[in-house]
Amino acid sequence: MRTLLSICGLLLVLSKLSNAGCDTQPHILFIVADDLGWSDVGINNEHVISPNINQLANDGVTLTQAYVHPRCSPTRTALLTGYYAHRMGMQYKTVNKFQPKGMPLNGTTIASELRDLGYSTYMVGKWHLGYCNYKYTPQGRGFDYFYGFYAGLVDYYTHMSGNFLDLSENDFPDRSEESNGKYSSELFADKATEYIQKHANCQTCRPMFMYLPFLSVHTPLQPPQEYLDLYPYVQDQTRRAKLAMVTALDDAVGRVVQAMKDNNLWDNTVLIFSTDNGAPIPEGGNNWPLRGAKSSCFEGGTRAVSFVNSNRLEKTGYNNSQMIHVVDWFPTLIHLANGQLDPARDHDGYNVWDAISKNATSPRTGFVYHIDELHDQWGIREGDYKAMHGKLGGLANWFVTPPEANLTIEIPVEQVPSDANLLFNLKDDPTEQHDLAAIEPDKLAELMAKLDEYRAKLMPAWSPPGNYSAGDPTKLCDRLSYGWCDAKY
Repeated sequence: MRTLLSICGLLLVLSKLSNAGCDTQPHILFIVADDLGWSDVGINNEHVISPNINQLANDGVTLTQAYVHPRCSPTRTALLTGYYAHRMGMQYKTVNKFQPKGMPLNGTTIASELRDLGYSTYMVGKWHLGYCNYKYTPQGRGFDYFYGFYAGLVDYYTHMSGNFLDLSENDFPDRSEESNGKYSSELFADKATEYIQKHANCQTCRPMFMYLPFLSVHTPLQPPQEYLDLYPYVQDQTRRAKLAMVTALDDAVGRVVQAMKDNNLWDNTVLIFSTDNGAPIPEGGNNWPLRGAKSSCFEGGTRAVSFVNSNRLEKTGYNNSQMIHVVDWFPTLIHLANGQLDPARDHDGYNVWDAISKNATSPRTGFVYHIDELHDQWGIREGDYKAMHGKLGGLANWFVTPPEANLTIEIPVEQVPSDANLLFNLKDDPTEQHDLAAIEPDKLAELMAKLDEYRAKLMPAWSPPGNYSAGDPTKLCDRLSYGWCDAKY
C-alpha cells in the first residue's frame, strides 16, 4: 500500500504541473531482449514458438534493417543517450560487475528527457550500465521507479550475481519469498504489470514510459521445464534450452501487453521491441541466414530483431526495410512526446517515425556499426556498402543453420584474417559472402575516409580495472549496490 500511495502521490503532484500530454502524448513501452538472434524468434523461424511476439510484429511494422551495437552495454548506452557508444567512451566490451564505472553523465538519458516532458518513467529489468555511484543507477539517470538487476549475468531463479543478491526495487533489496525462486522473465512481467496497474489507478493523465530490458535470453541457460517440454523434437540440448527461454520470454511479453489492455492504456501506446545484439551461437542462439554472431560487426551480430506496434502507425502489417539505428530511438521518442531536441547537443540519431509509420524514406543513409580502438574493431555503412575490420566475434561464418530446421545447406568456409579490411555490398550480398575490398579499393577508401569523420568525435574507451575491495557486497548488506566509487564522468 505504501508503494501505491507513493506512486500516486508523486504522479498527482506532477500532473498538476503539466497536463498538456493528456490527449497527445502516447504511453511508450520499450522492450529489449538480451542476446536474441535473428533466427531465434517465430517471425524469422517457423520452428520457434513465439505467438505473442509474432502477432505484435505482424499487426504492426517489422523492421528488417534496424541495427544495434554488437554488444550489450554499448547498445544500451546508444539507446538511452542517442549517441554512438564510441562518443560516450562505452565502446569496449561491457561494464563488469565491480568496475568503478558507469555510463558517463555528459549524456542526458531518454528517461530524463521524457520526465521533463511530463512522463512518469519506469524501468523493470537488467541495467548493465554501471552502479557504483548513485548517479550511475537507473534512478540517477532519470527513472522514477526501478526494479531489477544492476549486473549483466544473474541467476534466473535466485537473482544472485555470483554469491550475492542483485535484485533491487529502487534503493532496497528484494529478498521477499514471493520473488525468490521466481523465474526472472515472469518476475519482471509481474512487476511491470504491478506498475502499469498502479499508474492507471492513480487517475492522472500523465503518460507512462516503461523501459523493460529482460535478462532473457542471455545465459545462464535456465529454462523452466514446462517450456523445455514444448521442444521435444530439438535434439541439440543447448539449442532446446535457448528456444524454451524464448517462449518463456514471449509469454512475459504477452502478459505485459495484456496488462496495458486491461488497464485501458494500450490504445494510446507505442510499443517498440528490439534485441541488444545478435546471438552468441555457442550458447544456443542462431542468426541464420545472417553471417556472424554477437561481438562481431557482421550482420548476425548487429542487425536486430525489431518491430513497432501502435495505433499511431499509418501503415501496418508489412516488413519495413528503411535504415534505422538504435541511436534513432532517442529523437524519435522525443518527437512522439511532442518535445524538441537541442541541436547544439549534436545527437547521432534521426527522428525516423515517418519512416516507420508511413514507410517514408529514412533520413538515415549510413551509420557506425561500432568503433572500438582497444579491440582495433570497426564497422561502417554508407548506402548499400559496408566496410569492417578487426575482432570478428565468435563464429565469423554465416552458415550455422538452426538445428531444429534440419537444413542441409553447405557453404564453403572463408577464412578471414582478423586484421583484414572487408567490404560488402549488402543489397547484392545480404549474407556477406563476397568480400569486395580487393575489387573496389576506391569504395573501401571512401568508407574509411568517412570512418575518420566519426573517429574525430571518439571519447577514449573508459575501462578501469575492477575494484572488488571497494564494491565488496559484504560491506553492502550482501548485495550489489551503489556507494563505493566517485562519478568520474
